[in-house]
Amino acid sequence: MEKINWKVEGMDCSSCALTIRKYLEKEGARNVRVNFVDGAVAFDLNNGAPLQQLRKGIHVLGYKVAGASDVHNDAAAGEKMNIHLRYTLICLPFTLVLFLHMLHPWVGWHWLVDPWFQLVCCLPVYIIGMSYFGRSALKSIRNGVPNMNVLIALGATAAFGYSLAGTLMNLGEDFLFYETTATIITLVFFGNYMESRSVQSTQKALRSLAKSQTTMANMIAFDEHRREVILPVENKDLRTGDLVLIKNGELVPADCKILWGEASVNEAIITGESLPREKKGKDRLIGGSLMVDGTVKALVTAPTSESTLANIVDLVKQAQSEKPPVQQMADKISAIFVPAVIGIALLTFIINYWVIKDFSGSLMRSIAVLVIACPCALGLATPAAVAVGLGRAARRGILFRNAGSLELFKDIRQVVFDKTGTLTTGELAISQIQTIAGDLSEEELKRVAYSLEKYSGHPIAKSITTAWKTQNDIRWEKIEEIKGLGIKASTKEGDEFWAGSFRIASGLTTDPTHDVYIVKNNELLGWIDISDEIRPEARQVINYLHRKGITTYLLSGDRSAKCEKLAGELHIDHVFAEQTPEQKLTVIASLSSQAPTAMVGDGINDAPALAKATIGISLSDASQVAIQTADVVLMNHGLKNLPLSLGLGKHTFITIRQNLFWAFCYNIVAIPVAALGFLNPMFGALAMGLSDVVLAINSGRLFVKKVV
Repeated sequence: MEKINWKVEGMDCSSCALTIRKYLEKEGARNVRVNFVDGAVAFDLNNGAPLQQLRKGIHVLGYKVAGASDVHNDAAAGEKMNIHLRYTLICLPFTLVLFLHMLHPWVGWHWLVDPWFQLVCCLPVYIIGMSYFGRSALKSIRNGVPNMNVLIALGATAAFGYSLAGTLMNLGEDFLFYETTATIITLVFFGNYMESRSVQSTQKALRSLAKSQTTMANMIAFDEHRREVILPVENKDLRTGDLVLIKNGELVPADCKILWGEASVNEAIITGESLPREKKGKDRLIGGSLMVDGTVKALVTAPTSESTLANIVDLVKQAQSEKPPVQQMADKISAIFVPAVIGIALLTFIINYWVIKDFSGSLMRSIAVLVIACPCALGLATPAAVAVGLGRAARRGILFRNAGSLELFKDIRQVVFDKTGTLTTGELAISQIQTIAGDLSEEELKRVAYSLEKYSGHPIAKSITTAWKTQNDIRWEKIEEIKGLGIKASTKEGDEFWAGSFRIASGLTTDPTHDVYIVKNNELLGWIDISDEIRPEARQVINYLHRKGITTYLLSGDRSAKCEKLAGELHIDHVFAEQTPEQKLTVIASLSSQAPTAMVGDGINDAPALAKATIGISLSDASQVAIQTADVVLMNHGLKNLPLSLGLGKHTFITIRQNLFWAFCYNIVAIPVAALGFLNPMFGALAMGLSDVVLAINSGRLFVKKVV
C-alpha cells in the first residue's frame, strides 16, 4: 500500500474537497483525506489508477496537483492568492467604468449609457470570470458535486445574458445590468482573495514549525589524509550516521546525538519551553532547536524526513485533515446546498414574477439569491477553527493525533493519572536511611549498600550507587542477583550479606513499608527509603482540575502506602493502587462508562488504559508504546500544558459552534432577504465574500484567546 501526499491548488470550499475525495475513491484510493484549507491531499493507493492518471483526472476537475505535499512550501498558497488578486485588479477598472453611467445626468456624456460601450467594458470581465468560475462550475457538475462556483456562474450569466438581449433588441436602459455582472465577478474574486489571506493565517503556527525543517548544516567529512573537512550541505541531504558540527547560534539541522562538546539548547519550537536545556555528551538534540550557547560535534540519528519535527508536522497535518463529529452535519448540508439554492432561486423568480409582474426585478432577486448563498461558510466553519487550535497547540508542545480529540475535551469530567513518571519525575532519590544494629555507623551501612547494589541494574540500585559512590567498597567472594528478592553476596570470611525487598527481612521485622533492607548473617542492619520526586507542576495542575469541577484519580501499580501518601500531598480525590495492567484497563473502562475520562500515563503498562480512555494523554518522554497509543502527546516533558490542552479543546469547540451558528444564520437570513428584493446582487456578492472572512477572523482569535 503506497501512501501519497499531494498539494492541490484551486480548492475554495468544502465542496471542492468533496469533489476530489469522491473522484479519488472512485479511482481506487483508500483512506482519502482532503484539507481545502491548506490544499493537502493524502491517500493510500494499492491497485488503483496510476498516479499520472490521477493527476490528469484532478486537472480535468479544475484543480492542479503541485506535487508531493510539503507544508513548508507556501508557493501554492501564494500563487492561489496572486491569481485572485490579479483577476481582481484586471476586472476592477472595467467595473468602475461601468458605474460611471450614474454620472450621466450631471456630465451629459451619452456614451456612458450607450449599451454597446457597456457591453465592451463588461465583456473582458465576463470572459475572465467564466474562464475561472464557469470552467470550475461545469467540471463540478460533470463530476456530480456542484460547487459554489455554479451559483456565481449562473448569477453572472443570467445578468449578462439579460443585458445582452436588451442590447441586441435595443430595449433601453431598464434592461441593462452589465455593471451587476461585472460587480459580482470582481467582488467574488476579491472575496476569494481575502478568504485566502484569512485562511492562510490560520496555518501560520504550522508553517513556522515547518520552516525549521529547512536549514543548512556543517557536515564533517575526511580527506585522503584523514583530516576533517567541513562541507556546507542542506539538512535534507543528511543521512543517518553522518557527522555534523553545530555552532553557537545555529539551528540543529537534524535529530542527532552529541559525541563531543556541551551546549545550551532552546527547544521551544518542539516543546514550547522557552528556557534553554543543558546538553552534554550522549544527549540527544532535536532537529529545528536552536544552539543558544556552545559548540558540539554530533552523530545524525534520523534523516530530516523522519525527524521528530517532521513527524510532528505530519501529525498535525493529519489531524487537520480529519473531521471531528461536529462537522458531519455541516458536510451533509453542504453536499446538497448548491442544488437547493438553485431551486430556491428559480422559485424566487417564479413567485416574484407572478406577484410583481416585473421580469427585470424578478431576475435580479433570483440572481441575488444565487450570489448571497455561501456554502463556503458552512465548509470553512470547522476546518478553520481546527487549524488554529491544532496550530497553537503544536507551538506550545501539545500534539493532537486527531481532530476528534479536540471536540472530546469539552466533555471530560474525570482525569486519571499514572504515578511514576507522570505525577513524579521518575528519577529516584534516597529519602531516608536508618541503622538498626547498635554498633553499625550510617557510613558503614552506606558502604555495604553500595558494595551490593553496584552489581544490580535495578533503578533503585542505580539511585543508591549514584548517591553513595565510594572507592572503599567491599570485595566479595561470591555475588548473585536473585529475582524478586535482591542481591546476595558472601565474603572470604564467610559472612553473608543481602540487599533486597521486605521478603529477605520478613522474619526479622514486621515493618514492610521500606524499599531496601540490608541483612548480614540473618541480622537486620538497617533499611533505606527511596522517593520519587513530585513534578513541580503537579500540584498546580491538580488544583486547576479541581477548580474546573473535574474529579481526579491516581491509578498505579505501586504500593498502597506510597500512593496514598502522594494522593494526600496533591489532594487527589481517589486512589487505585497495586494495579496490574489488566486491572488498570478494567478501572478505566469502568470510569469511562460513568463519565468521559482522560487518562495520563507514560509507561508500557499504561498503553492499554490510554487506548481505552475517552482521551489518552502521554508525555513525550514516555515509552514509545504509550506515545503511539495516546490521542494527545505533551511535548514539554511534564504536565504543565495539560490545562492548556483541555482549554484549547474546549475553546476550539466553542469557536466551531460560533462559526456554524454564523454560517447557518447568515444563509437563513440572507437568502430570504435577497428573495424579497431587499438586497441587490452587487451587495450580495460583497456580503458572500465577507462571510468567509468573518469566520476566518473568528477562528484566528484562538491564537490569542485566553483558554486557561
